[in-house]
Amino acid sequence: MKIALIGYGKMGKAIEAIALERGHEVVLKIDEANIADFNQENIAKADVAIEFTGPHTAYENILKLIELGVPVISGSTGWLDKIREVEQLIIDKNGAFIYASNFSVGVNLFFELNKKLAALMHPHKEYHVSLEEIHHTQKEMRQAEQR
Repeated sequence: MKIALIGYGKMGKAIEAIALERGHEVVLKIDEANIADFNQENIAKADVAIEFTGPHTAYENILKLIELGVPVISGSTGWLDKIREVEQLIIDKNGAFIYASNFSVGVNLFFELNKKLAALMHPHKEYHVSLEEIHHTQKEMRQAEQR
């Protein structure tokens, strides 16, 4: 598979390493230094785009990728107030889009554990239970998202 990486920070580099290890080809790597390369000609070389940027650019990147006709996988957070617009564009363009707030097996197990705990605790209104998950201690900005 030919992959375009939109966002070439820590996650982009990790995705590249895994993709290459599994026999895929990274045909485009976009970061702040080469944003001009994020164009139709270069995106057309990719079978899929994996988008891991920040909340200030993710939404526009996703829209652009959908408009350019490439399937998109996004793990960027902080832009979900506009998710309905993305979903509508996917429908209108007959596109493909996958979003997850986290791709870590451990964090997704945590999400499932939290659902089970919430169901178990629901009848016990006299208790207030909270869980806190911290996995990105190196990020500059913390974001809380409700699932």
